[in-house]
Amino acid sequence: MKYFEAINPMTEESVRKKECDDSKKIEEKISLAQKAYGKWRKFSFEERAEVLNKVARLLRENKDAHSQMMTEEMGKPKKEADGEVEKAAWCAEHYAEKAKEYLQNEYIASDSEESYVQYDPLGVVLGILPWNAPYWLASRFYAPSLMAGNTCLMKPDPGVPGCGEEIEKVFKDAGAPEGVFQVLYTQNEDTEKLIRDDRIAAVSFTGSTKAGSKVGAAAGKAIKPMILELGGSDPFIVFPDADIDKAISTMALSRVINAGQSCIAAKRILVHKDVFDEVTEKLKDRLSKLTVGDPAKEGTDIGPIARADLLEELHRQVKKTIDQGAKCLLGGTPQEGKGYFFPPTLLVNVTPEMCSFTEEVFGPVATLVKVESEDKLIELANQTEYGLGASLWMKDVAKAKKLAGEIQAGQVSINSIVKTDPRLPSGGIKKSGVGRELGPHGIKEFTNTKQIRVH
Repeated sequence: MKYFEAINPMTEESVRKKECDDSKKIEEKISLAQKAYGKWRKFSFEERAEVLNKVARLLRENKDAHSQMMTEEMGKPKKEADGEVEKAAWCAEHYAEKAKEYLQNEYIASDSEESYVQYDPLGVVLGILPWNAPYWLASRFYAPSLMAGNTCLMKPDPGVPGCGEEIEKVFKDAGAPEGVFQVLYTQNEDTEKLIRDDRIAAVSFTGSTKAGSKVGAAAGKAIKPMILELGGSDPFIVFPDADIDKAISTMALSRVINAGQSCIAAKRILVHKDVFDEVTEKLKDRLSKLTVGDPAKEGTDIGPIARADLLEELHRQVKKTIDQGAKCLLGGTPQEGKGYFFPPTLLVNVTPEMCSFTEEVFGPVATLVKVESEDKLIELANQTEYGLGASLWMKDVAKAKKLAGEIQAGQVSINSIVKTDPRLPSGGIKKSGVGRELGPHGIKEFTNTKQIRVH
């Protein structure tokens, strides 16, 4: 029997199993989603918004239970899990409020008496989601898709079945029409078959670049629109005139939030030589004071890595980087005892050919690179196959805005952390992905941009 299984990363014990859908169940869910689409697409924006607002309210009312589910299944510290539930609710509310405005007809002058662009829904959208932010990533898939008039089938990661069940229950409790939002429990190897199904109109995938390449190939072969939000090796760029204390605070947070398991977390910290020693000393001090431990406790800063294989891979990357000549000033090896814990780790003397520079490092590891000139800072920032986000730190904001145009990434934050926001588009270039989520741009990804002319 095939099943989804949640392993508590703190206790290393199985806490939940969910039997996978068989072929009959999968067929029933797709058929139901297709049938529901015929009715849901005719709902007014106000009627759809009523459902999404109820979803948001129920998420907040049961925040502790949802937060606990994340903590138990993938080790997210409680204070971060609470914030994630709030953010998911915000996303639902945002699109409930803004979808009508985002999708209003656009009138464009032409040789016709009247010409305009209309945004129509596509049909059933398949969302294939990862484990590291199960509530937030779900919301940024379903909120715009549903408000545009599509119906949703969501395939959660096999390691977080309880999160998927709870999200589906929220929709049922909110009174969503049957079939509008459903969760699919299917093995990864069944994904291509799902994508090929003619009733699936579009695909939204968040996950690794390797897996995204396979999903993209399948969607391309089936000629279906897709969004791919993939890996990142985001640069955190510190210029000589930066506010160092503010930069350090953000730098440390970005490296350890969700135990460093975030696509848009700062991964390569590029520091001008004039302030490198100061940054190194202050970052080491900040990281050394963080608490690693039980993610259910309020005072915990860093919980466990989500899975044993991820912990092993993280250790391999750190060890290889040290073997290549980097110096480890803090951490560096998994903690002894039960649980998949890796302490905050600080690597210096890292050069562009080393492992932690060239690969995406998913864990609480800070990779510091000393850079000789300001021009070299931007050059090294772009020296990666990824292009998700970047953080640029300098007091000369006018100059920073110009430099932001030279950085090859989907988003650049000046003197602030790279983060996602329902109001703004998010996505990457190069091997970090295709398309955009969120904002007015994201909701249009899964619509038919239809030209209408009147003569």
